[in-house]
Amino acid sequence: MSHYYSEEPNVPLKTKTIEVVLRGERFKFITASGVFSFGKLDLGTKLLIESAILDKDWEVLDLGCGYGVIGIVASRFVKRVVMVDINKRAVSIAKKNLKINNVKNAEVRWGHLYEPVKGERFHSIITNPPVHAGKDVLREIVINAPHHLYDGGLLQIVIRTNQGAKYIKGLMEENFKEVKEIAKGSGFRVYAGIA
Repeated sequence: MSHYYSEEPNVPLKTKTIEVVLRGERFKFITASGVFSFGKLDLGTKLLIESAILDKDWEVLDLGCGYGVIGIVASRFVKRVVMVDINKRAVSIAKKNLKINNVKNAEVRWGHLYEPVKGERFHSIITNPPVHAGKDVLREIVINAPHHLYDGGLLQIVIRTNQGAKYIKGLMEENFKEVKEIAKGSGFRVYAGIA
């Protein structure tokens, strides 16, 4: 069975272009079969983007970027963005979306979680994690985040209230100085952990 968090999705490639307004700006995205949230912007990602804390001097990591929504929107409000995904199709589509949206201060890298950014640090890591990949992956995202954040940097994560929000919040409280809920709605919660 192929999942959007597989390296090579084994579903035939279909694409659909969507247009959305996020944080007051208009964007256009190609979405693809075998990549998370085909044909639409999912509600968790929308909540995360609209509520994310961003600063013009920041370097941001979009972890598990999918077709690139989070990183591309963030790129308008921060200094630099690195986007990573394990899914080769997602990486290819995200690169096309950088061009479509005329983004010059972001790049897309292929690889598993933090491997493509080994030794690098960011002011914020922003992620809509692949919950269906299981608790081990979620755990890896949270416990390794502080190693890729500057002191005082933020892990910003969205999670379904009934699909692991308590688990994620608990993990974050064990690994971060402080954890705040910065948004909730549509059955999701957004947490920010301060490294």
